[in-house]
Amino acid sequence: MKKILFGAIMVAGITNSLSAQDFKKVSNPVLLNQIEFAKTELDKLMVDPKAQAKPDGWFWKAKIYAYFYSNPSLGAKYPQSQTIADEAYQKYVSLDPSLKILKIPENIGQELLFNLYAPSFNSGIGAFNAKNWDSAFYYFSFAVKYSDVIFQNKFSKNPNQAFDTTSILYAGYAAQNAQKNAEAAKCYDRLINSNVGGKNYIDIYKYCLINSINAKDETSFKKYLNASKAMYPQEDWEDYELNYFSKNYTLAEKSAMYDKEDATGNMSAKKYLQYGEVFANVSKEDKENLDSSKQSEYLQKAASAFKKAFYKNPTDGITAFNAGVIYYNIFNLYDDRVSQYRRALQELNTNRVIEKDPKKKVIADAKYKATADSVKSSRIALEKPMNDAGDSSIVWLETEIALLKGKADKVREEKNCLNKSVDYLANIFSYKREKARGKDLKAYDLYDEKFKLYDNLHDSFK
Repeated sequence: MKKILFGAIMVAGITNSLSAQDFKKVSNPVLLNQIEFAKTELDKLMVDPKAQAKPDGWFWKAKIYAYFYSNPSLGAKYPQSQTIADEAYQKYVSLDPSLKILKIPENIGQELLFNLYAPSFNSGIGAFNAKNWDSAFYYFSFAVKYSDVIFQNKFSKNPNQAFDTTSILYAGYAAQNAQKNAEAAKCYDRLINSNVGGKNYIDIYKYCLINSINAKDETSFKKYLNASKAMYPQEDWEDYELNYFSKNYTLAEKSAMYDKEDATGNMSAKKYLQYGEVFANVSKEDKENLDSSKQSEYLQKAASAFKKAFYKNPTDGITAFNAGVIYYNIFNLYDDRVSQYRRALQELNTNRVIEKDPKKKVIADAKYKATADSVKSSRIALEKPMNDAGDSSIVWLETEIALLKGKADKVREEKNCLNKSVDYLANIFSYKREKARGKDLKAYDLYDEKFKLYDNLHDSFK
């Protein structure tokens, strides 16, 4: 009985052992380029669960199917070779994370990696040229996956290269064209983090800035803005700052930021212009929450920004025009409010009831007078700021006209500004003329002359 038991133990010991020698049946034909024969031998071995627990089998399976993938005729015969090779390689790495078997010189394990990388890169190029963006992104991403293994283990001809820049870049391009914004940004982020630069790469910095603006991600935006400024210091990045500023801050926050930056005295003409545009073009939603006095306040801030932009560059007629237009709009806001008070007084007079009873009449007249005086007082209080706005508009519009009128080769925008300016000035001087009528003959004549001057220039700049 003991002998039989001993024999059983011996048999069991032989069954449980699976040495590297067994995989010679696979490795030898692989090295002799008898790949399909090696596959057959490997299939026999991998039936055994013990073989599946060893890294050797998965390494050789990855190597065999990677070869199929890299060979067009065998790739057609084994259409799932890429996926099988990838899955086998990941299983191998989980069992041999140090890549000991792959690094054995006689196994030529590096071929496995290049056989997965190279055809994927080439397929990515083909799909990219055919504008099959999803497919291109898949193949380039796969190429990145295995080129990373190659470069991280210094298997390439250039041992100092950290990664395959081209594969990462084109994976990003393909993702961007496929509207996979997060995936594109991830690819570009890797390049930016590695300080990849040069004229061919500036667009990836711009893309990441725009993507973080749209995502309202302030941390990422600041990161990419700092990286962009460091890599391309000669480039103008203020437009991106304004874009983020415009989309991601409330009007009150924008106003506070302007005040803070303005106080430093270091703002550029362009930035003053950008702030001016923000305050001059308050959104419809914001306007609905602002009364007329608050709207006027933001217009005043816009005018201040445009004036300061002009002081930074006193040859810019368009900036002077912008300041003049803002004051013209403020002038009109006051004019609208004056008209409202005028109509209110007219309605008060129309609806006035004359009491016949002397006692009631005294009370009613006193009430009417108090109300009428209040309306008149409110209207009169608007006249000075209205006139001030009109006078400021005149100064800035006439400054713009002086700069642009005699300019040769005026562009369309400059011609449009001139045509609008003479109309605005004609309106202001018409108002001033009527206010002086019958009160100040000298002023009347002066304003009438100015009105006629600008009215005659209507639509004269072609």
